[in-house]
Amino acid sequence: MREFTDNNFVEEVENYDGIAVVDFWASWCGPCKMLAPIFEELDSELGDKIKFGKVNVDDNPSISNKYKIASIPTLLVFKNGNVVDTLVGFRPKQELKVVIEKYV
Repeated sequence: MREFTDNNFVEEVENYDGIAVVDFWASWCGPCKMLAPIFEELDSELGDKIKFGKVNVDDNPSISNKYKIASIPTLLVFKNGNVVDTLVGFRPKQELKVVIEKYV
């Protein structure tokens, strides 16, 4: 699983020509822990078409503030560097997959 940080986010996500899904999370967040294995499964299934990665909001305040992350987990779907969808809170795998795949 890719780790995006304040230092590499522009290069890895904002300048990426394609679909990227970013999970904003924290180690103390219960719903984030529930989402983690689902997010990894989606990466395994769709990772050849979509770039998946995580941002720890505690360690990366600049990028979290830039995208106004107020609740976690928050998934942002980027297409060619622009946010095209936002999903806040835990969601079942199938629901996430449907939302993400519509951008492929």
